[in-house]
Amino acid sequence: MKLLLDTHLLLWAAGEPGRLSPAARQLLADSENELLFSAASVWEVAIKRGLGRSDFRVEPHLLRRGLLDNGYGELAITSEHALAVDGLPAIHKDPFDRILVAQSLVEGITLLTADPLVAQYPGPIRQV
Repeated sequence: MKLLLDTHLLLWAAGEPGRLSPAARQLLADSENELLFSAASVWEVAIKRGLGRSDFRVEPHLLRRGLLDNGYGELAITSEHALAVDGLPAIHKDPFDRILVAQSLVEGITLLTADPLVAQYPGPIRQV
């Protein structure tokens, strides 16, 4: 199964695996699953790190390199993804979370999230 991880799950998997739920750890460890990260997550880390957010201390270049080195695939943002944001209900205001939901819907990839608001969107989204 293809799994797109939201930004916080990526950060936890890369630097604080103890914060991952048992369900998330199991899905990430399953070699049958194809793990993906979005360019939007790297962009989010770069922006929020630049703003001094304490939960975004990781260097985005190192995060990306580490994800690629550990077998994660990278999902680019397309105009089709951007257009799909327009059709989303106004459940969540964060533009990074909204583009991840749109990518999940357009690509038919399960989005893994720990965020209960993101999990309220219709589509292939799983809260872990």
